Amino acid sequence: MIKVVAKLVVALNGNIKKTQIAAGIAWGLLLGLIPVGNFFWIVLLLVSFFFNHHHGLMIGFMLLFKLLSPLFAPALDLLGWEILHIEALQPLFTSMYNMPFVPFTKFNNTLVTGGLIAGIVLFVPTYFVLLPIINVYRNTLAPKIRNLKIVKTITKFPLFSVIDKAITSMGE
Repeated sequence: MIKVVAKLVVALNGNIKKTQIAAGIAWGLLLGLIPVGNFFWIVLLLVSFFFNHHHGLMIGFMLLFKLLSPLFAPALDLLGWEILHIEALQPLFTSMYNMPFVPFTKFNNTLVTGGLIAGIVLFVPTYFVLLPIINVYRNTLAPKIRNLKIVKTITKFPLFSVIDKAITSMGE
């Protein structure tokens, strides 16, 4: 567990490209908004591994968004309901539901549709918003945080000193 935390900190502070970090977090958002276990989620998870991004951050932020999903669920449910009740799309949804494999995607579930649409819509803005934030963090905040007295004090405790040593050794 300590190495996982250390790897995430090294990713933010280290030599990993900011585009990979931003893409990993954006993938985590997309996968975090879609309910686990349906066909869309499984396919997107598998497809994500073919792209160049930080997979650890993707999984970490996916778990974070899964933990926060009860906060988003009412809005995603409403979004999905609105999309599934667009009158012009009813013939499309009916024909999709009558196709052999498509019902397994659970596209007619309001949470699945709302999460998928919200994730797709938020993917690109999340990516581009994170790029300057990562720059600011790396250039301004990280050195200041590292030099805070409380951080220096905390790293003297045995558990935190092990994490600090792991981060330092991975960053080299």
